[in-house]
Amino acid sequence: MANKRQSAKRAIQETKRQIRNTTVKSATKSAVKKAIEAVTTKDMSKAKEAYMLAVKALSKAASKGTIPKTRASRKIGRLTLLAKRMFPDALPVKGTAAKKAAPKAAVSAKK
Repeated sequence: MANKRQSAKRAIQETKRQIRNTTVKSATKSAVKKAIEAVTTKDMSKAKEAYMLAVKALSKAASKGTIPKTRASRKIGRLTLLAKRMFPDALPVKGTAAKKAAPKAAVSAKK
């Protein structure tokens, strides 16, 4: 039991935040699981839609402070790599994976 009004108010705020964070985390985890499942089943239309929803959910959770921004970035990156492995031409990705693949193809074409 809180002894002062301020500590009672803080306890109420903490409870509200905890409930909100729990729902956001749950929705984010569900979106990521659905995206992984859709990508691994190799259904292009479902995978694209699920991927975009998962990225949106992770970004939103990070912006609200529910999860750390670095964790959201890491999960988005890993999900993107998985999607690019399954569908190389479907998602536009800037990064080292796309750059590293291009020079090897150019070298083998010259031979």
